[in-house]
Amino acid sequence: MRLPLLALLARQPAHGYELKQALEQTFGAAYPRANIGQVYVTLGRLEKSGLIEGQDVAQDGKPDKRVYAITDAGRAEVATWFAEPTEGPKVRDDFYVKLVLAPETELADRLTLINNQRRHYLNVIRGLNRMAAEERGNRISQLLIEGAVLHLQADLDWLERCQEELT
Repeated sequence: MRLPLLALLARQPAHGYELKQALEQTFGAAYPRANIGQVYVTLGRLEKSGLIEGQDVAQDGKPDKRVYAITDAGRAEVATWFAEPTEGPKVRDDFYVKLVLAPETELADRLTLINNQRRHYLNVIRGLNRMAAEERGNRISQLLIEGAVLHLQADLDWLERCQEELT
């Protein structure tokens, strides 16, 4: 949450609730809903580390609100984040470790593990497709969901390969 909040503040100053709403409006249901408490805790940490500055703003008939603005150090942090490639797929896959070790334990067989994992992926894809139908107007959310489905389809292909090689 730290870097997405910094990126939003790089656009313009905002208070915590505005940042929470911006995350939800930008990414829709495809992005995990931000907990407002988590947003404010993260903002506090960003302020302590000098990446943002907060200023209390008086409101008529309401408690003051704290508006945050990104600092030069915060801009540099976001620029570095944008410049670095995102971590790729893990070579050490927990499912694959189970698949390799299961026969040695006699507690599970490989085909059952593969079929259970396949069912799980198909259920996740169905849920993502439902989510995509609900998010028709949000192209950003649609692309995020589409990427997740494509990854899962590749995982299903890989499960077929594992089944061919290991069972």
